[in-house]
Amino acid sequence: MTRALRLLACCMLVMRFGLPTSTATAQDDAPAVPADLPARWWKGNLHTHSLWSDGNDFPEMIVDWYVRNGYNFLALSDHNVLSQGARWMDRAEVDRRSGNRGFDRYVDRFGRSWVETRTVDGVEQVRLKPLTEYRALSEQAGRFLLIQGEEITDRFEQKPIHMNASNLLEYIPPQGGDSVVEVIDNNLKAAEEQARRLGIRILTHLNHPNFGYAITAEELAKAVRERFVEVYNGHPGVHHEGDDTHASVERLWDIANTLRIAVLKAPPLAGLATDDSHNYFGVDGSSPGRGWVMVRARHLTPESIIDSIEAGDFYASSGVTLNDVQYDAAAGVIEVKVAPDPGASYTITFIGTRDTIDPSAEPVLDDDGNPLDVTARYSDELGTALATVEGTHARYKLKGDELYVRAVITSSMPPENPSFGGQLAQAWTQPVGWEKWIETVPTEASDD
Repeated sequence: MTRALRLLACCMLVMRFGLPTSTATAQDDAPAVPADLPARWWKGNLHTHSLWSDGNDFPEMIVDWYVRNGYNFLALSDHNVLSQGARWMDRAEVDRRSGNRGFDRYVDRFGRSWVETRTVDGVEQVRLKPLTEYRALSEQAGRFLLIQGEEITDRFEQKPIHMNASNLLEYIPPQGGDSVVEVIDNNLKAAEEQARRLGIRILTHLNHPNFGYAITAEELAKAVRERFVEVYNGHPGVHHEGDDTHASVERLWDIANTLRIAVLKAPPLAGLATDDSHNYFGVDGSSPGRGWVMVRARHLTPESIIDSIEAGDFYASSGVTLNDVQYDAAAGVIEVKVAPDPGASYTITFIGTRDTIDPSAEPVLDDDGNPLDVTARYSDELGTALATVEGTHARYKLKGDELYVRAVITSSMPPENPSFGGQLAQAWTQPVGWEKWIETVPTEASDD
């Protein structure tokens, strides 16, 4: 063989098999994850449904959507089930839910080598793969994380009470209870017991309090074991705005937090935004991309994300992105900086309640003068606008008499995928300045 032919053969081998591993020593010595990473913002959704319960698409397809749309973490949270073990679904049911679009799209995306089918008694079935399998398709260190979740779907009498538990290892059955507050408390206790027993971090939050108008602000206040609630949920049927009889979700948040701090001497609720996505073919129904949290953490791990959420180092969004939100406790200053979208203007409103508030309220009455089982009417000074700034940067210095202060940032533009008519994109920061009013941190709920 001539020298030229030998060189050509070597080049072809290199092209086919790559260079010998010894030439990559310097690259292999570089750490996959640098030490002492700075904190950064991670985008995620903690409320998502798939064919494992009442969603209409395969979990792999859902995860793929969130990856392609710039999310960093996602919790699959189907109703009263974990995506574990063997599960087969009739092809006809898949087609019914997806309008005959789901199966073919699934095959086109992942191929016949991934999609598993079988025929039982003449019925074609599709295997729903568990999280332990499909996470390998999408998880990347420092880029995307999947978290096992469950929507603990409970009720008191006719009131739906749903709570999401994120980072579970074992299924939690609905615990029930003799009141709304007791149902919330019992399910939280079950999540806390699993976390202690298995040595893991579990985040539990209360879902869509206005779904079925099931939970009043007074009940939210009394359920002091719960520290997190959805202040925005992208499902169009959760009554985000309330109505003439029922308070809006944001109003519930302010009333509950005022009662907690002023009356119960308990920490306030932090507010999350979620998709509660069920529908993945177009924007009808409860479609993805409507609500998320931005969490400031060093590492993209369940533990790091949960630690930051529990520390209040996150904000909720339905379409507004913040460059930064800071609270200087020593100076008593909260500062917000918006990352503006082209053509949009912004209003930054600082909302809070002063300690001079009268926490008494008037019941809402029906046409016969009987009190309704709804949130009572409180003074407009509860959860009032303390200051309003037009623009993308605002600071508020606490005067010292505020029970808490939070900011809501409202864009002049609608979100990309609105969930109700007239909706404007928003972001919500967490309550600050409340610690000095809290003497002890209650751990038991009360129905008194």
